[in-house]
Amino acid sequence: MQSVSRQPESLAPYASTEASSRGRRFPEDPPEHRGEYQRDRDRIIHSNAFRRLVYKTQVFVNHEGDLYRTRVTHSMEVAQIARSIARALNINETLTEAISLAHDLGHTPFGHAGQDALNASMKRYGGFEHNLQSLRVVDELEDRYAAFHGLNLTFECREGILKHCALKNARQLGDVGRRFIERKQPSLEAQLANVADEIAYNNHDVDDGLRAGLITLDDLSEVAVFDRQYRQVITLYPGITARKAIHETTRRVINFVVSDLIRTTSANIAKARPRSVDDIRDRARPLVGFSTGVRKEEQELKRFLNERLYRHYKVLRMNAKARRIVSQLFEAFMEDYRLLPPEHQEVAQRVERTQGASAKARAVADYIAGMTDRYAILEHQRLFDPAERT
Repeated sequence: MQSVSRQPESLAPYASTEASSRGRRFPEDPPEHRGEYQRDRDRIIHSNAFRRLVYKTQVFVNHEGDLYRTRVTHSMEVAQIARSIARALNINETLTEAISLAHDLGHTPFGHAGQDALNASMKRYGGFEHNLQSLRVVDELEDRYAAFHGLNLTFECREGILKHCALKNARQLGDVGRRFIERKQPSLEAQLANVADEIAYNNHDVDDGLRAGLITLDDLSEVAVFDRQYRQVITLYPGITARKAIHETTRRVINFVVSDLIRTTSANIAKARPRSVDDIRDRARPLVGFSTGVRKEEQELKRFLNERLYRHYKVLRMNAKARRIVSQLFEAFMEDYRLLPPEHQEVAQRVERTQGASAKARAVADYIAGMTDRYAILEHQRLFDPAERT
């Protein structure tokens, strides 16, 4: 049954539709009162992995403040931005939303610092990448349904979750990895979710950095895309409070880059004249993107955040703690899998016996990657603080 909110005949011919879907890994009866992509979205929202995102770091660790973004609020903001753009481009809004909500399901605790630490620990065993882990979560690790492991999402949702992939890994992923080998593109919905992620974290990390006092409005005067909108705000609203000025500027910056993305992508589509989703996939380059000028301004903002926020000494201090926690947890569990909780012990023991040390390491990485920030801190205390109860 097709989505009740948007019928396929109202979508562009190159949009993803359930009628043209490549289906699920395990066949299921069609849903009675919703579409297949609605089912994907609903399974994602009800998953354990999605709920855990509420206590996983975006930039600031959960205990550092109640109002900073977490992975779950970030994912919701990505979905909101992506849905608005999908509607404007006349492509599948529900699929876009599902991909956006799922894109960070495999992220470690403590953001990129946690990922880097787990990747370093896993170097001998094939490495760790949160994008691949998100696919692993929805394909294997979620344990909710009687008929299959994972969430059994549609191919189109799974390909959108896998934003990038090394050829070595792509060769092991079957149909969803083929486009990386053949150098093809995913659907427009997947392309859009990827760019919406960039829009959300660039602008909302600015907001969180200002709230934390790690960057200032004076610092941002050197970032053209922000400064231009900020000057318009204080001109139009003299005497506006700083907090309102920041919010008003942020929403205007997002509107500016989203409008540019819609115009530029629409022009790219008109020039390419795709007639089906396969025409989108057969292209050498994505069609969703910014104009040259806005792309340069977005890169300038990204450089600013990297230099002034992500490398701020307070952020680096927390990152150092995070790397230590993740690395030491991994070492401890690899040295003695009996330190794991019983259900994870059983998995680690079984896969080591049948598949070797690399499979055991992957089981340990699965456990650590699934932790929230505060659970990882608590587990570290349980293992390394003599005064802490186990």
